[in-house]
Amino acid sequence: MVLTALIWAGDRVLGRWAAGHIPPLTLGFLRWSVAALVFTPFAWASLKRDWPVIRDNWFILFILGLLGAGMMNTVQYVGLTETTATNAAIFNSWAPVLIAAGGALVFREQLSALQIGGLLLSLAGVITIVTKGAPASMLNWAINRGDVICLSATVIWAVYTVLLRKRPAVSTVSFAAILFVVAGVSNLPFAAWEAANGQHVAWSWLSITGILYTALLSSVLAYILYARSAEVIGPTRTSTFIHLIPLFTSVLAIIFLGEQPQLYHALGFVMILSGVALASRKPAEA
Repeated sequence: MVLTALIWAGDRVLGRWAAGHIPPLTLGFLRWSVAALVFTPFAWASLKRDWPVIRDNWFILFILGLLGAGMMNTVQYVGLTETTATNAAIFNSWAPVLIAAGGALVFREQLSALQIGGLLLSLAGVITIVTKGAPASMLNWAINRGDVICLSATVIWAVYTVLLRKRPAVSTVSFAAILFVVAGVSNLPFAAWEAANGQHVAWSWLSITGILYTALLSSVLAYILYARSAEVIGPTRTSTFIHLIPLFTSVLAIIFLGEQPQLYHALGFVMILSGVALASRKPAEA
């Protein structure tokens, strides 16, 4: 999950860069279509073995693919055309809270006081970083349309993660392939609409590299890791690592944008990691 968070942090930085280079709906379509084309041949044998289960549970698999891949990332790319990667990362920090609340509401999952405290502590660390150590500045924070769109993407991701409990007994490889195909197909009409309205990719080595990053790393590798983590340690514990995404986003900004490390970076780092450590513990340990 640490590697997954790092990859997805890079995806947010890339999504912000893509504004003006790759139309957001087209980026969503290319991301998942390339991922499906690359991954499905390797998953074919697994898909054949799992076909009876896939056939009997096609609807929930379609919903998971639509929410967790087809909608979430494309909506986020749209939001990133009007807001910053940092703002998108802020809204990501709400996902563990939404997922925990959804798990408690739908599946009667009990959270210990220590786990709740860990979620709040890691969220406080996120706020420390994104507000540069001045949380009071959030009181004057104006929410623009891009922020609302990115918040909607976080809600979609939370619903997807909660519904992972309903995932049928297919292999991780088959599940990932289904997600990629559903996402690619569901984004096709929106990409076609963009093209019909004169929005096209500014093709260059950078744009090609960016598309390959989203397809091979953000999609193929990261989604397999996320799905496997949810299978092994559960959706709620997996979701707590989402708090690392804003941290890694800040680090990437320091590396690639030349920003200088500040004290609030170190403070936020300690708070986030401490919160993740607490919230990711099993109830029996907490």
